[in-house]
Amino acid sequence: MWPVELLLLVYFGYVVSYTLIFSVAGLFYKTPAFGKASAGKPSEGYNKFLVLIPSYKEDSVILDSAKRALEQTYPATHYKVAVIADSLQPATLHALRQLPIDVVEVHFESSTKVKSLNTALSSLPDEMDYVVILDADNVMASDFLVKINSVVSPTVRVVQGQRKPKNQNNALALLDGLSEAINNHIYRQGTASMGLSASINGSGIAFDYSILRKKLSTMSSVGGFDRELEILLLEDGIRVQYHKGAIVFDEKVSQTQAFQNQRRRWISSQYFYLRKYFLSGVMALVKGDITYFNSAVLRNIQLPRLINIGLLTLLTGSPFLCEKPPVFQLQPLGCGFSHSRPWPSCWRFPGILYLETCCRSG
Repeated sequence: MWPVELLLLVYFGYVVSYTLIFSVAGLFYKTPAFGKASAGKPSEGYNKFLVLIPSYKEDSVILDSAKRALEQTYPATHYKVAVIADSLQPATLHALRQLPIDVVEVHFESSTKVKSLNTALSSLPDEMDYVVILDADNVMASDFLVKINSVVSPTVRVVQGQRKPKNQNNALALLDGLSEAINNHIYRQGTASMGLSASINGSGIAFDYSILRKKLSTMSSVGGFDRELEILLLEDGIRVQYHKGAIVFDEKVSQTQAFQNQRRRWISSQYFYLRKYFLSGVMALVKGDITYFNSAVLRNIQLPRLINIGLLTLLTGSPFLCEKPPVFQLQPLGCGFSHSRPWPSCWRFPGILYLETCCRSG
């Protein structure tokens, strides 16, 4: 059995080390201060933003989200909101058109987020500096664009904001938010603190307009477009910065089946892009490009963190590993470091175990 033991030891040793290192690194995160938006005249300090909100059959939330997107403290003359309407009801479309926003209707035989974004970018006027992508249920903090504008510059062209839970109506929504907080700490704060590219979250992120348009035009991703987009950006040497203070509130899933379906989609896309970019990631490592290797291989080769915790707990307590060093027990410790302060400490470890149960059930 020693080959199996060795394989498990190497894999879980890697997972534990990765989690612990980036969890501790996240404690040293500092808000980026790269932009020069305050220089020159006031009008010269404001970039122009296009806020894109793709909405596929999300009639119940899109109207409120569009209204809330107009409540920024950023100068109204320097940003516009556009809803990408895919399969919305006529009544919803009519209500959206009463707002001072652009409504881009799209129709596809098979809808994807990449198709919607490409259509919108090709049909809207090419007059903006940056594009912010939101989900249909997202709500930006009133100073989100101000915060993003303060850090973007010719050298900082992609900035991921922090997503926080908009709802905490039941235990599952609360724990989904906890999972997001851990991801923010490890894969965004931690990686940014070590000079690597922060993980793209799929929404609450700002891109240089020309870069996003160029990259999306080459993509045909069906799911997990954010994973591929991050890798394509790194191929051009463009790293994603993370701004913890630029906050977007995101609706967390509150039903077990929806949670399980969401995780299955994420796992499927994770390993699809691992296979697609594994060789290029290894070649990048050979050339000394740790950032690309981290985004293409190191982050994607791991099983989902919550499943790792469950397996580590099982293996650590079993006779199979009873005589091995207790190094595996550091995984929960790493996740503990990545806990975000607004969450009550009593939810920390029980919450992780509950999420693990949800992922493995069914």
